[in-house]
Amino acid sequence: MSSLGCIVLLFTSTGIDCYVKRIFIVSMKKILLITVSVLLLASCDSQQEQQMPKPRVIVTCDPELDDMNSLIRYMLYSTDFQTEGIIYASSGVHWKGDGKGTAQYKEGSEYARQGLGAQTEWRWDSTVRFIDEVVDAYAESYPNLKVHDADYPTPEYIRSIVKWGNVEFEGDYTKDTDGSNLIKQVLLDENPAQVFVQVWGGASTLCAALRSIEDQYKGTANWEAVYNKVCQKLVLCLSGDQDGTYKSYIVPNWPDADTQRAKGGVILGYGASNNQTEENRHYYEPAWIEENILNKGPMGRLYRVWGDGRQLGSDSFDFFGLTEQYTVDELKEKGFTVWYPRIQPKGTFISEGDTFCYMNLIDNGLRAWQDQTWGGWLGRTKHGEQIDPTSILGTQFGRFGARDEVLPEFGGEIQEDMAARLVWATTPNYADANHYPVITGPLAIVAAPGEKVTLKVKVSDPDGDELTMQWKQWKVGTYEGEVTVDSPTTAQTTFTVPVDAQSGQTIHMVLETKDKGTPAMKKYLRTVITVK
Repeated sequence: MSSLGCIVLLFTSTGIDCYVKRIFIVSMKKILLITVSVLLLASCDSQQEQQMPKPRVIVTCDPELDDMNSLIRYMLYSTDFQTEGIIYASSGVHWKGDGKGTAQYKEGSEYARQGLGAQTEWRWDSTVRFIDEVVDAYAESYPNLKVHDADYPTPEYIRSIVKWGNVEFEGDYTKDTDGSNLIKQVLLDENPAQVFVQVWGGASTLCAALRSIEDQYKGTANWEAVYNKVCQKLVLCLSGDQDGTYKSYIVPNWPDADTQRAKGGVILGYGASNNQTEENRHYYEPAWIEENILNKGPMGRLYRVWGDGRQLGSDSFDFFGLTEQYTVDELKEKGFTVWYPRIQPKGTFISEGDTFCYMNLIDNGLRAWQDQTWGGWLGRTKHGEQIDPTSILGTQFGRFGARDEVLPEFGGEIQEDMAARLVWATTPNYADANHYPVITGPLAIVAAPGEKVTLKVKVSDPDGDELTMQWKQWKVGTYEGEVTVDSPTTAQTTFTVPVDAQSGQTIHMVLETKDKGTPAMKKYLRTVITVK
């Protein structure tokens, strides 16, 4: 057994209270991640960029149009994840029923708010297999995608990990399903790396996996070790608490399970087109969407926008595609619930309300998934800040989307980046598309106060494009003073660690590199300086 394992077993046998135990478990997660990073850096010169492990990810989602849009973008970035499952799930607004006529009624549910009684299903069309539709579109695009990045997983592999989870009733986690069994298997396997479970709908499928683990181990001699193992691995990436099971089951029964908490990044939910800066608003408007998404092959054609003439199955709340054909009154007469307050022009961005759950896992060089205070496309958690992860659902209307005062504005960047990947999906020749700049340089440096540090960085572009570079201090570290580099627009530069920096404090220096290809692509290098 490893020394870390001995520490965990010693700790779990001492009966330390829950609060201290939670601090310990979170610390163990950080120790494990830091250990992996140190081992990678120790293998050669620390002034060279190393290959970081890909985050392990399981996706659960329900049949909402914004889940489908989020999944399309996810598949375009599937190079950046170790995807281990894509699972059909239910929520408070979508559940399938058991096919036997069994009815469910829950106070506060969406149908109850509509003045309706018990239901045998809710907003679930059994003919809709939206995950499979996205995977089919990905399979059509795969021969092109793999030309531009060999890390795209094969369609055969992706199809093998598509499972059905707990979809019968809202918030029901009493049954084991193929989806919950997959999650359970991953959480109990021997790989200690964290698993980022995407909960884009309700958490009932994840809850079924955790409940099954409890059923098997609670009350046995192995329970404490299993509990700690799961809590050290699991990171919940919640799009709110859409069936109440996070608060009703996970919080009281798995209080040490970590949750992703960040804000201040890109707004991509319902209303996103009205919550962008003036400079970036055109990326969410019809002309740009038509040219860069809808006209880009099977994946782009599947993407949902206002007035597209489509409906996700027979979902009467999905009126967005029909606004060019009918007035609001006519839609209501046809039985649609027109719940969004403002009709938008045809072709306008609707929503990717769950994309934020994986934005910081994308390999743009910021490595934001390693520490929630570091910041990335999703945003960040400030040091000492407390965020309720279920409140992040408010980003869908911009209520929770106040931009971070330190991080750049990413709203246009993430659209340009997706557009570039859609070009990959439709371009069979490598030379006919744009690709990311390549950066090699230090991920971590230890330096003393007053020490002059040389950042040994090399930057190139595989397409031969001209590059622009900019070094900036991101004030997300624990040193709060100003640090400037001597040559902010060149790859290799120097800076001096401030003399008032204290031992153990961290400074984040970030190099942003952008090419002049079309669409433009960026890559970052984050160098974390720890003061000795």
